[in-house]
Amino acid sequence: MISPRQFYNLLIDKEVDFFAGVPDSLLKGFCAYITDNVSQKNNIIAANEGGAVALGAGYHLATGRIPLIYMQNSGIGNAINPLLSLIDNKVYSIPMILMIGWRGEPGIKDEPQHIKQGEVTAKLLDAMSIPYEILPDDYNKAKEVIRKSIYYVKLNNSPFAFIIRDNLFESYELQNKEKTDFEMNREVAIKTVVDSLEMDDIVVSTTGKASRELFEYRNQLNQGHEKDFLTVGSMGHASQIALGIALQKPDRQIYCFDGDGAAIMHTGSLGIIGSLAPKNFKHIILNNGAHDSVGGQPTIGTNLDFTRLAKVFNYKNVFFADNMLILKENILKLKSSEGPSLLEIKINKGARKDLGRPSTTPIENKIDFMKFLE
Repeated sequence: MISPRQFYNLLIDKEVDFFAGVPDSLLKGFCAYITDNVSQKNNIIAANEGGAVALGAGYHLATGRIPLIYMQNSGIGNAINPLLSLIDNKVYSIPMILMIGWRGEPGIKDEPQHIKQGEVTAKLLDAMSIPYEILPDDYNKAKEVIRKSIYYVKLNNSPFAFIIRDNLFESYELQNKEKTDFEMNREVAIKTVVDSLEMDDIVVSTTGKASRELFEYRNQLNQGHEKDFLTVGSMGHASQIALGIALQKPDRQIYCFDGDGAAIMHTGSLGIIGSLAPKNFKHIILNNGAHDSVGGQPTIGTNLDFTRLAKVFNYKNVFFADNMLILKENILKLKSSEGPSLLEIKINKGARKDLGRPSTTPIENKIDFMKFLE
């Protein structure tokens, strides 16, 4: 294994000192280290991976230096457009290092949403003519890979990718965590909302721990899971899944359980919701100001007013809660309001260490959910 500090110093020795990306669980030690040790100007946690690539392009245009862009392999999809239509040597020919967490690596047990992505990670890079190396877990070998990759990107003015396997980096815990002192964490907030729902209400929950906590609470209540669509992948798209359902099922109340990082990733989706104005759409954003599922690196959610943003995007009603009393009051208002309506809930970071994962497959979830919608 390689310590995040050692890896960072290898990059600094090669004058790579600008970082942008979206945190990933396989990269969390390194992401946490640079969050603690690099200025916000030179380590930008982007809204999405395509934005991170564009940030790197701007940095290179301004300085002539090499940026490093980090992401989970699921983020390659967001990055493909700028990689091919901006960075590629047939367009602007911009050099950069990509660091990609290899979730779903073939032969390694992982969650279902990562399996296909893991199978095609290298193939996607091949299709884009981006050379890559699986970064070795030996310090001296990794040092040589970094040396060769920097030489390549400077010589060819084009990107090179490091593929990062599980357990490459030694553990490093984020030190500079923003302190919060709200009454609730995400799980308590989800339970409170679920307790207020009607029998026929539909929930679409975002990727990460929100869906896991929703699944476990249904188990605690001895309820089935047919009312919930658990968006285990495709971060940032739960609200559009919910919108698609709401438009086709106007007689059902549709609740989207979203996260701040997910909502920020594709913020324009709020504008589509507001413009189509489904009266049965209820949007709940659980805002803890962090990418909680991949190490707790900060989002801009702490400083973002989602209720104000929703008003700009033509939501009919907006509500806010940062304690249990106000949450219970505003859930009732949300339920009786004409949508699209939004409820922002400020919560603390973190989750139970023994939090499980859904025991049903995504296809089983889909089939049961569609039957419930009939």
